[in-house]
Amino acid sequence: MSKPKTAGEVKLIMSVFSADRDRLNGALEALSGQYGSADFISAFMPFEFTQYYHGEMGGPLARRFIAFEKLARPESLPDIKILTNGMEERFALGGVRRVNIDPGYISPAHLILATGKGYTHRPYLRDGIYADLTLVYRAGAFHALPWTYPDYAAVEVREMLQRIRAKYIAQLKPSAHRDGS
Repeated sequence: MSKPKTAGEVKLIMSVFSADRDRLNGALEALSGQYGSADFISAFMPFEFTQYYHGEMGGPLARRFIAFEKLARPESLPDIKILTNGMEERFALGGVRRVNIDPGYISPAHLILATGKGYTHRPYLRDGIYADLTLVYRAGAFHALPWTYPDYAAVEVREMLQRIRAKYIAQLKPSAHRDGS
């Protein structure tokens, strides 16, 4: 019989994109106000893998990734997704979304994103939120799955996420938690 154990803390990350760089940066500031200091913010990256959002948000879209210094509990992902949905509403203009915020987390084994859309590879968590197993980590690298979004499957994004993961793994080491006393 297996004995249930509490899951370890995870590295909270988010993808934020918009056609309006000022709104995008405003969202990053709001996220830092909510989740604490960022220990990684990517440069602006073009978001060109789909035209899906152009009708709603305009274009061209720019994206930034953010990772937070403070580790999170994996079971908090539905609360985080609900909060970021509310932030998207606050950054809307005339009721039209202008910023997209996709939260997720990195664990030693994978990258999980939160979504409000269920599918075969997305188990239900709670409160209308599903977990999307986006990437798996094995043999020293993140690997895409058949359903991984093309942008997350891109080598540049996976390599960036590997650097964030390395920082996270260092945080998990006991010496990373010393308070200097």
